[in-house]
Amino acid sequence: MAHIALKNFINGRYVDSSAPTSLDITNPATGDVYATTPISIADDVDAAYAAAATAFKVWGDTTPAQRQLALFRIADAIEARGEELADIEVRDTGKPRSVFVSEEIPQSVDQIRFFAGAARNLEGKSTGEYMPDHTSSIRREPIGVIGQVTPWNYPFMMAVWKFAPALAAGNTIVIKPSDSTPASTLWLAELVSEFVPAGVMNVVLGDRETGRLVVAHKTPQMVAITGSVRAGMQVAEAAASDLKRVHLELGGKAPVIVFDDVDLERAVEGIAMAGYFNAGQDCTAATRVLVQKGIHDKFVAALVAHAKKTAMTGHGDDAFFGALSSDVHLAKVTEAIAHLPAHARVELGGKRHGETGYYFEATVVSGLRQTDDAIQNEIFGPVITVQPFDTEDEAIELANDVTYGLSSSVWTTNHGTAMRVSKRLDFGAVWINTHIPVVAEMPHGGFKHSGYGKDLSAYGFEDYTRLKHVMSYIGK
Repeated sequence: MAHIALKNFINGRYVDSSAPTSLDITNPATGDVYATTPISIADDVDAAYAAAATAFKVWGDTTPAQRQLALFRIADAIEARGEELADIEVRDTGKPRSVFVSEEIPQSVDQIRFFAGAARNLEGKSTGEYMPDHTSSIRREPIGVIGQVTPWNYPFMMAVWKFAPALAAGNTIVIKPSDSTPASTLWLAELVSEFVPAGVMNVVLGDRETGRLVVAHKTPQMVAITGSVRAGMQVAEAAASDLKRVHLELGGKAPVIVFDDVDLERAVEGIAMAGYFNAGQDCTAATRVLVQKGIHDKFVAALVAHAKKTAMTGHGDDAFFGALSSDVHLAKVTEAIAHLPAHARVELGGKRHGETGYYFEATVVSGLRQTDDAIQNEIFGPVITVQPFDTEDEAIELANDVTYGLSSSVWTTNHGTAMRVSKRLDFGAVWINTHIPVVAEMPHGGFKHSGYGKDLSAYGFEDYTRLKHVMSYIGK
């Protein structure tokens, strides 16, 4: 069977790369190679940025109403062609089709429509006389050309989180998708090109070195990445050489604090869903659970029982989550379980599921200590760890004792407890009696090694703009 040869999308059309080498793209559900992608080199990145810079001269001068209309049309087109998109994304990621269609497409469309509305709602200080005989006003302008890098866990949705606010603000972009899941980003760029001038959205394919070229290039005034902490640090270092703005959404190790007054059945159901969704390949996944000692053993037993019934994986129609992203990542998750310390107990799962594809069973681990690697670092798989705590203060100490600061949740029926704990948690998002939902109107982003800058919301939109003070002498 012939492989699909993917190409860069630059200046409104697919173009051949100058690259002498390529990568294989594999379907994680089968392990079969179905496509190849060029490992784009400096000439390709130069061409993409040249197209974006030229397009900015036009797109940067459009009105908010024009940009809003384009984004509304893009959202409508994605919605109408959702089944086509699902074919592409499922083949690239191994996700269950039904979950992608019901959970990711509607949310992505809604997020584009939000940013379409945001394009016409930028705010600033009132124009006025802040000193005699001088009138001051604020201009909020597009930054210019933006370089962006997206991950493999939510390839399409993360491309939406990047392109939509950037274009809504009047910027143009060069985006480098993950080397293993580029297809839906190419599809998106082609669709977007039907509604905006050529060169507004450009896609270059490749590996880590291609990403470095995108970030280090002299043209962009800002670079934005969703990815690992290591990648974020490298981006920040590269951007520092010419003082680019940097927008980083990086890893997470979300604490899930469960107090003993909780509705146990409801908590187990919600935490299992948030821990195993997308095979745990989510920076906000509910995979580090802290349970008050009085109900710890009961919680573990209930979580195991619930996961056995609902957290199915594999090729079947009843699968809640799909394959891990690659053979490399399957090996990484397998190794994390194999190297658990002797005091850890694998209560459920802990091994590969089936022989075809990169599936891993829903896993529950208890008995871990705070300093263990499985507590301190991302496993990024369908693995939920459960630790006990005694007091509220201890729960806060354990929760905050990681280098990450992206998301967290508190499970209790006591309003005062929920408010006190949410105040003290050192994370960019705190859910109460739920975990993992995001809405376009609210910001998503973390603290510490989870990065800085916000995705979604008006705050995320403003990150893609710059402020200019204009002062005029009006004296006689």
